[in-house]
Amino acid sequence: MHALRFHQFGDLKNLQLEQIGDPVVSPDEVLIQVRAASINPSDVKNVQGRMQGTTLPRTPGRDFAGVVVDGPPHLRGVEVWGSGGDAGFTRDGSHAEFMVIPAAAAVAKPAALSFEQAACVGVNFVTAYEGLIARARIQTDEILLVTGARGGVGNAALQLGQAAGAKVIAVDRKPLNAAFFEGVDLLGYLESDVPDLNSEVRRLTGGRGVDVAFDCVGGEMFEPVLSTLTDRGRQIAITSVGQRRVSFDMLDFYHRSLTLLGVDSRSLTVTDCANLLDKMSGFFAAGLLKPSRISRHGSLANALELYSYVDQGGGGKAVFVFEGGLSD
Repeated sequence: MHALRFHQFGDLKNLQLEQIGDPVVSPDEVLIQVRAASINPSDVKNVQGRMQGTTLPRTPGRDFAGVVVDGPPHLRGVEVWGSGGDAGFTRDGSHAEFMVIPAAAAVAKPAALSFEQAACVGVNFVTAYEGLIARARIQTDEILLVTGARGGVGNAALQLGQAAGAKVIAVDRKPLNAAFFEGVDLLGYLESDVPDLNSEVRRLTGGRGVDVAFDCVGGEMFEPVLSTLTDRGRQIAITSVGQRRVSFDMLDFYHRSLTLLGVDSRSLTVTDCANLLDKMSGFFAAGLLKPSRISRHGSLANALELYSYVDQGGGGKAVFVFEGGLSD
């Protein structure tokens, strides 16, 4: 089969298209014919050596959609979708014609989604679900603030928050572009360089503040975002851009009974992610959640071009499409 492989970290040119042997499937595994696979920033960083725990040589790729072609009889022919913090790091990932996953991770994709759409859900929505639903347990009528709202995880968090019945406020460094938030009824939109984020949030919420903050930025944004929380508010941290160390008023933190939640999707295996995607399947089937926007298509032969596009911060998803995977 054809697969992208890298044998050392560094330049993206280390990523090569190779002909390798077909994967061997054990009794508790399935063989997936990959129909579509998206590229996440973490896939790019993995090749560059900016992630931890990767064993070489390796086929990268976390998110996928395809068809089970070998494994337990009841799973053969099932159209599946998935993701995983181990895929592309400690097990070969989805940027190949075939991949092997545990049978327990083979969950049916929503029929309403094409293969390419389903391949653009994984990391973004799994991270958002783990933070908002599993950890922060956001409730109906609570107020949610999301920073980095135009990014993949940020947009997924806004959609999930709305689907859970929360009121949502988006924060991003760029001016409002309504096209990025189609289907999301925003309580407000703020640019991240606003002089006093807390004051603006209090204005939007009648002085109350937000119940949950999903911070996709961290760094210099961490403390301003923390200040927007109401008493007993919860803040979710998934990264820290620019600086790893942050500071905040500890007395204020515990007097207001705030909670800080760290979420790392890399710790979720393909089986963990399958369980979360299965819980969201009905929302996608009903149109309450929409996959990340696709901006580039290509084949494995276009790997350097598509990986470079993601590395340069290109908006939307870049997707590898295999035979039979492209929607009409």
